[in-house]
Amino acid sequence: MASQSSSSLLLNGDTLGLLGWKFYDADDYHPEENRAKMRKGIPLSDQDRIPWLCHLHDVLLRDTASGQRVVLACSALKKMYRDILTRGKDSAPPKYGGSKEEKPAEVQLLVIHLSGSFKAISGRLLQRKGHFMPPELLQSQFDTLEPPTAPENFIQISVDKKLSEIITTVIETLKVKQDSFPVSALELA
Repeated sequence: MASQSSSSLLLNGDTLGLLGWKFYDADDYHPEENRAKMRKGIPLSDQDRIPWLCHLHDVLLRDTASGQRVVLACSALKKMYRDILTRGKDSAPPKYGGSKEEKPAEVQLLVIHLSGSFKAISGRLLQRKGHFMPPELLQSQFDTLEPPTAPENFIQISVDKKLSEIITTVIETLKVKQDSFPVSALELA
């Protein structure tokens, strides 16, 4: 979860399309201001992330409402971020525009938490070329990380496994859980 870039290396639209799942890379939805900040080596704040996460929630809600199953590769580092992906802006703290007045439209989310050491994830991150987030920001993501816990719906997979084993586990999980969870979010930690 510390860097969703590694999850993008694991699965893509071609692999998931064969299963009937649509793939989104959350990084494609960052506004230019967020990208510029990261290029400069400045970690994103909650204030930077919340509008981005709300937009992602809306994308997920649109697709699942039409019956489409979705996988989102996303660095939803905090429980609050995962709550926003599930319930939208109403899950955000009031200072960020959230409110608890009406029942929000929910997305049934299964978090596939790819966990690993700083060294392992850093090694994968260094393989990525041409991305706006420099490897130097990885530590800030580890510092922010709140791994998923019950009652969140999640599974955890170690990135220390072979890439083929990770992909197989993710695909098998998607097949088994697809009726209960039309949206799966891949994250690394």
